[in-house]
Amino acid sequence: QVQLVESGGGLVQAGDSLRLSCAASGRTFSGLAMGWFRQAPGKERNFVATISRSGGNTYYADSVKGRFTISRDNAKNAVYLQMNSLKPEDTAIYYCAAVLDVGLGYVPIFQDEYHCWGQGTQVTVSS
Repeated sequence: QVQLVESGGGLVQAGDSLRLSCAASGRTFSGLAMGWFRQAPGKERNFVATISRSGGNTYYADSVKGRFTISRDNAKNAVYLQMNSLKPEDTAIYYCAAVLDVGLGYVPIFQDEYHCWGQGTQVTVSS
């Protein structure tokens, strides 16, 4: 299995930026498609962004498109989420997740595609 550990969350003001990191271990990282999801208080967990194994393909939720950027460093076994122009509605627990054994360019966007999940990191954006 894959172990995922998120970091980088915190309390920021609207308009600020944060960079989340997710460190992976347990499997060859380049064999994993990766994604970020978030869960706001009292709401369901939702898709945020995903990146293919190679890093060549990405896909974003409409709510974050143009503000968030997902990237990965296969040499460091890490995936990142750069979040700019943060809004109070971005407040949530952010989860990193991995999909095993998929095609090189595949970008999984549905939660039930994902095999492994991190514990999450809290992001709070004040107005």
